[in-house]
Amino acid sequence: MARFQFGQGVSDFVVRPSDGLWMVAADTEVRFWDAPVDGTQYTDLLDATGNPVAYVISDSYGQVPRFEGPDEVFGMWADAGGARRAWLYAHTSGKGEPGQDGSHWYFGDGDPESTVADPLEGDLFVDTGSGDLYSYTGSGWVLQTNIRGPEGPAGAGEVASVNGQTGAVLLSASDVGAIATTAVGSPSGVAGLDATGKVPAEQLPAAAPAPVQSVNGQTGAVVLAAGDVGAATSGHTHTAAAVGALATTARGAANGVPSLDATARMPAAQLPATTPRNLWTPQALGFQAWTCDPYTVANPVAKYLTPQRLYVCGINITEDTQVNRVIMFARGYGGVSSNRYAAGIYRENGTKVTSTASPVALAAAGQTTGSPPQMINSHIGATAISMPSTVTLTPGRYWVTWVLTTGGTADYSFFHIQNEAPVSPANFFFGTPFARAWYLASQSNTPTSLNQAAAGVLTDHDIPIMALALV
Repeated sequence: MARFQFGQGVSDFVVRPSDGLWMVAADTEVRFWDAPVDGTQYTDLLDATGNPVAYVISDSYGQVPRFEGPDEVFGMWADAGGARRAWLYAHTSGKGEPGQDGSHWYFGDGDPESTVADPLEGDLFVDTGSGDLYSYTGSGWVLQTNIRGPEGPAGAGEVASVNGQTGAVLLSASDVGAIATTAVGSPSGVAGLDATGKVPAEQLPAAAPAPVQSVNGQTGAVVLAAGDVGAATSGHTHTAAAVGALATTARGAANGVPSLDATARMPAAQLPATTPRNLWTPQALGFQAWTCDPYTVANPVAKYLTPQRLYVCGINITEDTQVNRVIMFARGYGGVSSNRYAAGIYRENGTKVTSTASPVALAAAGQTTGSPPQMINSHIGATAISMPSTVTLTPGRYWVTWVLTTGGTADYSFFHIQNEAPVSPANFFFGTPFARAWYLASQSNTPTSLNQAAAGVLTDHDIPIMALALV
């Protein structure tokens, strides 16, 4: 029996549509099946280090990593959560089952219906006359975008006609606006050159442009100083706001990222308001992002983590952000050497970005050198769980999770937002639902995926305050 290697080929990338274009999909789960539809999932895989895995995750560039398939399997159907699966061959030996017919590009002048006889789903057609790009959905052609760019400047073309002649044309002086028949001292109005190759002074036009009389006491060619034309006398720097540039976040835009309307302009509702300045951001205190600013929360009564309760908190990412630590804020935690804690990061659609493979130990809180003595003595501060590697979070909404897998009911006192169950103000939203605070009971580790609408999701709890960091 033998295993064959897959992934990291020139075509092994996960992509997704974005504004009519296909873009790579980073940090995406890819599962493998024995059929293009339904079928049985292959879960007997090995990652690049030989560890058993049930699926692989594309890297930050969207490429499928190198891995080994099940014994004697030369090809598999790959599923990244899209509408259809793609056939993936092994790199060495063997031959897999034939896949479905691939998509084709077609070109023609006019509409695709009159040009393509038997289209397949995924086929593309370019109207060479208009530049319109269509895709075939399986039931009809849909206009996606136009690939023709703006018209460029005219090139050097052939003279069409001058005085009834085409091609190479001999022009008279009057044809090109040369000196007219009134030129001084020249026969037939055509100026002649002297022995030095210059036009004699007597053949120059009678009315010549007058020279500049005087600027700042200079005549002829004059060099103007910055002050002469009202410019600044020295270089200086303007802020973005001073020249009317866009602020870092746009009003009314999803996740703070502005979008363009059908005319390729930013809608008025997304134009920036006054740019906030001098705020306490997560980055100002060493974090990359947080669920909320802990400074704004009062904690009159101590609350403790419930063992085997998976706490789930929402974080909004507005720009590409690298992270490798999940943080919880402790009101009092003295540290335990046994492996009791697990944490992870999930996308809004519930897929996992990264997590601890198994529970880990957690050091005491507030022991950073230079901290206030009361925080050190009372074990108050940010506690961090390391992820297996650094990941880049692209703009979007995410959940971070934390679970005390085993232990006592008073092991970890956490900084929290008091919640009158089950009415959680963190879960007020409008439009696409996104609950910022909820939990699952009876959890001994981080789950494979999350679903805020699943049975067993609860909101009757005091909410921990969490953050992400890069160390």
